[in-house]
Amino acid sequence: MNLVRNSITIGGLTLVSRVLGLVRDMLMARFVGAGMASDAFLIAWRLPNLFRALFAEGAFAAVFVPLFNKKMTQAERERAAQGLVAARQFASQVLSVLFPFLVVFTAVMMLAAGPVVWAMTGGFPDGGPEKFALARHLTIITFPYLGLISLVSLLGGILNSLNRFWVNAAAPILLNICMIVSLVFFRGDSDIETATTQAVAVTVSGAMQLLWLMWACHRAGASLKLSFPRLTPDVKIMLALIAPAAIGQGAIQFNLLISTSLAARFLPEGSVSWLYYADRLNQLPLGLIGIAIGTAILPALSRQIASADRKAASDTQNRAVELALFFAMPATVALIVSAVPIVHGVFEHGAFTPDDTLGTAAVLMAFSAGVPAYVLIKVLTPGFYARSDTKTPLRLALWSMLVNLIGNLILIWPLAHVGVGVATAISAWVNVALLWFALRKRGHIEIDSRLQHKSWRIILSAAVMGLALWFGNELIEGQLGTGLWRRVAVLTALVGAGGAVYALAILLLGAYRLSELKNLLRRRAPAPTTISSE
Repeated sequence: MNLVRNSITIGGLTLVSRVLGLVRDMLMARFVGAGMASDAFLIAWRLPNLFRALFAEGAFAAVFVPLFNKKMTQAERERAAQGLVAARQFASQVLSVLFPFLVVFTAVMMLAAGPVVWAMTGGFPDGGPEKFALARHLTIITFPYLGLISLVSLLGGILNSLNRFWVNAAAPILLNICMIVSLVFFRGDSDIETATTQAVAVTVSGAMQLLWLMWACHRAGASLKLSFPRLTPDVKIMLALIAPAAIGQGAIQFNLLISTSLAARFLPEGSVSWLYYADRLNQLPLGLIGIAIGTAILPALSRQIASADRKAASDTQNRAVELALFFAMPATVALIVSAVPIVHGVFEHGAFTPDDTLGTAAVLMAFSAGVPAYVLIKVLTPGFYARSDTKTPLRLALWSMLVNLIGNLILIWPLAHVGVGVATAISAWVNVALLWFALRKRGHIEIDSRLQHKSWRIILSAAVMGLALWFGNELIEGQLGTGLWRRVAVLTALVGAGGAVYALAILLLGAYRLSELKNLLRRRAPAPTTISSE
């Protein structure tokens, strides 16, 4: 496996999706703003979106991919060229159990939309019955997405196991296209009508993603067949692993769910929207880096562990951590130092006011302190899942969630919405520390000389870039209140200049040589023999 090539493939398509997501959010900010309708829609979307993050980007793949690969490897050893047949049979068994469960679960959740929204918001004390009723209505519309995206995650796991990463990585693009089309062509005359159109687009996108993955599996010779559901031993193993994996892999999303619920209860109107818009920017590096690298290493890590090649497995995780730091550190510094101009340039127009910019930017700076941690969680957890250990990440995630809850309850009063971001970042770093020490204690990972050599140089290079951005903010002040394309050009210039300074610092400080950077751009992993150990 080429870690860099696969990570760039996934990250590149995720970049397209996230850019379209920013366009979607810019349109959302313009036509809906950060008021009652926006808060109601974001609450309605929170649970389906939570399941998307847990399954499509996390737990299901983390459990299913190692089991699927194991089935394929065992069958190939016993019967040549029969690996895919045996693995496909296992996947069909999983589908036959998963499908009826999702139908029933989705129906029950739609019927219970009122209690679910009340549990999340306390009835919106600041917005009254109208806001609560709208959130309940939108929740009923968006909930089918939950079932659809869970089926998408099953098919995506199959394709990832077959090294067809690009198909699954491209699926979220359909979500953003549907929501953009709804905003541009089908929005209503009021913010409530527009929010309703967005809710419909969410569910439509789920159906489109499912059709896309079904077509891709058919092309790959991995079509599945429904049969009478049976709890076979293999399915029982997967079901036993997936619940703890969902909580362990989704710690960040559960923390955001807790934070959103507290904001809806105790903070002024608009706070839920500020948290959402800040999180959207904060999620960019997580999607581009953490999810991409975590997805790319899992199949290879599973095979290396199955072959008892501990050295190769440790090297894979070291390279993944190195790659994560290389991309995450400059993203962290940029989102903290240039939070205000970024939020201003991306969102402040139409119904999104200057006060909304300041509120969102303040949360973004707090969230962004945890960006390396969010990314490293995605990189470290495959070290457990590839060994079919889902209980350890669950236990550690529960500790981090407790830290987040306590931090929220302590910080939300003196710091309001900013306290939510600070608590989330702290809990993420606690999770990373626990994951790292657990892996190290078991001898599954050890920092090698290459990672030691590069880490501090990467961090220092990002700090140099941050200083350059600080001066750059002053230069572009007053240029962001103009038209859309002018704002895009100004922000692109700022980000491009910051990236150039970072690349120059990386070379001057000796973190990477020019030949290594060229290898990255050519999608080739640098050979370990060419790395300096200075």
